[in-house]
Amino acid sequence: MIISAKYLMTGDGETVLENKAVLTGRDGKIKKIASKDELVKEFPDEEVKEYGDATLLPGLCDMHVHIGYWFSQPDSFNYNDQLITLYALQHAQSAFERGITSVRDMTSPQGLCKNLKLAAEKGYVTVPRITHVDLGMCMTGGHGYDDGIAQVDGPWEIRKEIRRQVRDGAEWVKVLTTHRSHIPEFTQEELDAAVDECHRRGIKCGVHAGTNPGIQMCIDAGFDTIEHGTFMTVDHARQMKEKGIAWTPTIMAYTYLYDICKKQMEKHAGMPVNDPVMQKEINDYQYFEPAYKAYRDNFKAFYDTGVTVLAGTDMVMYGSPFLPLPRELQYMVEYGITPVQAIQTATSNPAKVLGVENERGLVKEGLDADLLVVGGDLSKDITCLNDVKLVTLGGKRVFEDGIRYVGTVNMNM
Repeated sequence: MIISAKYLMTGDGETVLENKAVLTGRDGKIKKIASKDELVKEFPDEEVKEYGDATLLPGLCDMHVHIGYWFSQPDSFNYNDQLITLYALQHAQSAFERGITSVRDMTSPQGLCKNLKLAAEKGYVTVPRITHVDLGMCMTGGHGYDDGIAQVDGPWEIRKEIRRQVRDGAEWVKVLTTHRSHIPEFTQEELDAAVDECHRRGIKCGVHAGTNPGIQMCIDAGFDTIEHGTFMTVDHARQMKEKGIAWTPTIMAYTYLYDICKKQMEKHAGMPVNDPVMQKEINDYQYFEPAYKAYRDNFKAFYDTGVTVLAGTDMVMYGSPFLPLPRELQYMVEYGITPVQAIQTATSNPAKVLGVENERGLVKEGLDADLLVVGGDLSKDITCLNDVKLVTLGGKRVFEDGIRYVGTVNMNM
């Protein structure tokens, strides 16, 4: 199949080509990039999809999701393993409507993502490419303990839990060490042990750290990614660049919570709301306002240090949009970077951090045909991401013209 659009954004953070087309092969790879006329002449039997004034780019990657997070559902008492799986499947497939073809799940119910991937391999379901942790780890009573997170204390408990997770198929490890105060949860010795055990076993690790001194402790330990980093400093960003630590800011999550908590407080005038999870978030409103302002005021300065930035959404609230990655990228542009740079945070940057840069993340011959077409010139207007025309996964259509194609038949274009 030949896909043609006026603009082609490769995903490298710089390159935008004009009047190029992509030929996808039967093997699910990008076979050739050239002008449409050249490809049609060389491959006259191929179907041609012409999108005109549109942009062709790599499928996006959301680097911080929780596709199986069901705790905020108002009828959470109904959620058994079967319903949680169906909820997660719906959540995962909604990615295609947003141009997302890959996700990194940073904690869902144990075994859920592993089995979704297996189901996809068997052809039972169609979902984005998933990289996943097993369960996040916190100290006893730490952040996330009431959401099914593994509670571990001391270096050897942490090492043992990591060994169990590797045994059971974890592809990444996640540690949570700060919540909404400046009191770090794990000790430096515990964080050092977590990183050492992961790297010794050849697995990467990310850490939830939003406040200080926890952020500095995580930089010192050498995690591969720092999730949120809400109140980090320019010096932190420089250290992260030097040490090869990537940053997943999740601007959308904290900005959304700031906005919605503010509206709920105005609506209920200090009275409790029916949703217990929302009530808990409202209680933390004093954290969300400075968090929102920290991203708004500092994002560009952090980006300019050269730290690797990863786009992630981390949306788990009931009623919040599933995987709102286009809005995350829009915030980045509003806060000072170009649309081309923002797209890199959701394409080639994630691929490099996940170690799959030789498979995906760019529109490049020989890589997976995970492709996205949006209306307009995306290099000039990031909101073009809201006009998704086509999404392919390994060369197969998964979303087109408002319709998901996620069955196991009639998938080939």
